[in-house]
Amino acid sequence: MGRGKIEIKRIENTSNRLVTYSKRRNGILKKAKEITVLCDAKVSLIIFGTSGKMHEYCSPSTNLGDILDQYQQTSGRKLWDAKHENLSNEIDRIKKENDNMQIELRHLKGEDITSLPYKELMAIEDALENGLTYMDVLDNTWKNANFLEEEYKQLNFILNQQETAYENAREQIGGGHQDYNSQMPSIFQVQPIQPNLQERK
Repeated sequence: MGRGKIEIKRIENTSNRLVTYSKRRNGILKKAKEITVLCDAKVSLIIFGTSGKMHEYCSPSTNLGDILDQYQQTSGRKLWDAKHENLSNEIDRIKKENDNMQIELRHLKGEDITSLPYKELMAIEDALENGLTYMDVLDNTWKNANFLEEEYKQLNFILNQQETAYENAREQIGGGHQDYNSQMPSIFQVQPIQPNLQERK
């Protein structure tokens, strides 16, 4: 008993759709291989599923580029014109941009500037002046940094000297505790208490 015909329309059930895609994809790839072997035909087959995954088959000793070139020659249709034109335009744009940058670099070096209009010469002059100003700022910053570093070294040296002198003074004061009364002049020394001779009379 044979299967009945099915209506060719999109399968709404996702699981059934994926199963049918897998079975029919394998079937069509098998048919492509069979016709290649049986009939010595050149076959190239590319299939993209809904997930974007690609499946392909190309007959042995044949590549897709050769088949597409043969298709263009036989059908008279140009498959690559738009793509090649876009690539060519992009290459031309990049070449032009590179040429302009090379010219600008030569102008900044002072080469080929005799034919430039006044506005472009002024723009180059402004760019050079800005560059020189920036270099002056960097130079001054570097000089200031060196000056501050030297000043720091001097202050650090003075501080070390003062700390050393302070430590020496502390050692002298703390280590040699003397009788200051014995060092005072005799006039300031304390005299022993004696009775007043006049009061005895």
